[in-house]
Amino acid sequence: MRPIEYQCTVTSFRWLTPTVFETTFEPQKPLEFKAGQFVSIVIPGAGPGGRDLRRAYSIASPPETRPVELCIKIVEDGPGTNYLAKLRPGDTFRAFAPYGDFVYKPKPGKNVCFIATGTGIAPFRSMVLSEHFSAHLPAQTLCLLGVRKEDELLYLDAFDSVAGVKFVPTITQPSPEWTGFKGRVTDYLRSLGADFNWVGTDYYLCGNGAMITEIKTLLAEKGVQKDSIHQEIYYR
Repeated sequence: MRPIEYQCTVTSFRWLTPTVFETTFEPQKPLEFKAGQFVSIVIPGAGPGGRDLRRAYSIASPPETRPVELCIKIVEDGPGTNYLAKLRPGDTFRAFAPYGDFVYKPKPGKNVCFIATGTGIAPFRSMVLSEHFSAHLPAQTLCLLGVRKEDELLYLDAFDSVAGVKFVPTITQPSPEWTGFKGRVTDYLRSLGADFNWVGTDYYLCGNGAMITEIKTLLAEKGVQKDSIHQEIYYR
């Protein structure tokens, strides 16, 4: 599918956490995409000399549902996030889509491990809620989401509702009341030890570059081949 231009109308806006919001929209014509792909949104007049900029955002909803959902973290002085944070139902924006090859590629008999930090969970939500995923379920599915504090956790109910998916949130700066895993996603992965089927698993990594680099080093130590690792780096 080649990217084409869409005129989009905002249908809802809500804050998911103190720093992350969800914007939903309806394109003026059918938008076809694969779970895990992203849209490139035009930020009018935000570039040098008043030129337009474009910023990429992963789609958080599965291809079969409408409206389309975006999960966006506010970035200080970020032209894209601050532009989108001001849009409300009825407002319009321009976008080009779909982009990206960070999509679920089922392999018979293999497990899947999704690893995300922050809003990197968005494409994984799109994947696990998609008809493509339900029609090609892995032998086992583990999904890790790493954030600093509990109020930054996203989409807990979405993953709990999918049969066969083990969802584990990890917190690096938890409150005293937190009873879940304390530490980074890399710490949790290391804790799995020899009982985990390292080489029989495909890994999908999405989030900050430091996390992805550390995970790839760990997986190499465990004998995981490069073709079993898929990544999408989020830049600030």
